[in-house]
Parts: sequence; C-alpha cells; structure tokens
Amino acid sequence: MSDQYIPMIERISEEYDESDSNMVLELADTDQGYAALKQRMSELRHPYPFIEKLLEGDGEIRLSAQEHEILNQYFRLYFRADNMERKHIYFRGHTDCFSYLEKIAAFKKE
Repeated sequence: MSDQYIPMIERISEEYDESDSNMVLELADTDQGYAALKQRMSELRHPYPFIEKLLEGDGEIRLSAQEHEILNQYFRLYFRADNMERKHIYFRGHTDCFSYLEKIAAFKKE
C-alpha cells in the first residue's frame, strides 16, 4: 500500500464535519418546512439574547416565566429541526451507499 493511501473510514471521519454541514445546507435549500423552522429559531434568538447566552456562554442565568416559555419554544423548534436533519442524513447515507454499490457493480449479475 502507498504511503499516501488513507482508508475510506478514516477519510470519511476526517471529512465528516464538512459533509454534515453540506447536508444540512442541502436540507435548508430543498425543504421549506425545515427552512421555516430555522428561520423561526433565528427570529427567537434576535430579540431574546438570553437564548444565545444560554447556548454559548457559561455562568448563571436567571429567566422570567415569559423567558422560560420562549426558551421552551426555541427548544421545541430546535428538536424538530434536529430530527429533520438526522432523518435527512440517515436517508442520504442510504442513497450514497446505494450509489457506491452500483459504482462497484455489486448488483451486476453474471
């Protein structure tokens, strides 16, 4: 084997973050429901900076009852979007696998 050869699993692992990001962008471009969820999440973050502080910061945060409900809304949207992403990636993996099997002629009858 060549010194330049990198096993497929290692290559996929190294490129996973970029592939994951590309698939999420693809989902946003092709699924209006997903794009709307992401837009609503963004709309909640802008007027309520405590959401970003909670997600990105550290330290103590105190929420009013209204802020708590807004945060619950945000997380409901987040989990719906996350489920859509996971489903898209799952089926995309199947599609890629099937394409690869066709490419290597795994279905070729002799």
